[in-house]
Amino acid sequence: MGLSEVSNILWRERQLLELLQFKLEEEQLVLSSGRSRWLSHATREVEMVLEEIKQAELARSIEVEAVAAELGLEPGASLRRLAETAPAPWKGLFEQHRRAFLTATQEILALAQVNRDLLTRGQRATRVALAWLGDTEAEVDSAAGTTTGGAPTDPRLVNEAL
Repeated sequence: MGLSEVSNILWRERQLLELLQFKLEEEQLVLSSGRSRWLSHATREVEMVLEEIKQAELARSIEVEAVAAELGLEPGASLRRLAETAPAPWKGLFEQHRRAFLTATQEILALAQVNRDLLTRGQRATRVALAWLGDTEAEVDSAAGTTTGGAPTDPRLVNEAL
């Protein structure tokens, strides 16, 4: 039956979201440690999981379209709508999937924001270091958060920023 296949795909997507959370935390550890040597590997792994999620989403959308037609729902029905319409025990199971997706999405968004912040700080520190080393083309962020051109006048700024 189609409902069983939809549920199996949803379980797979949940596993992939959990793996994405792990990979984002792994990336965060690399960023926090300042060991940028491994950053490209960590980022590549995140991208690989994202690609798997896209494939699972495509499989889910195809299967949900078929199930929606069987249940008399409009094309592109949401998981909430599917849960409202599906017979027991699927109704409860789809609602559990929905809640799990909402939680995972919030956690992933929070992790991604922290990673973006860490990347931004790393870029700023790199620009300051390059400017201090004599790269006059590098932009430098002041303590006030504004960007200026040229090398900083106080070399201790590099030590404080790093």
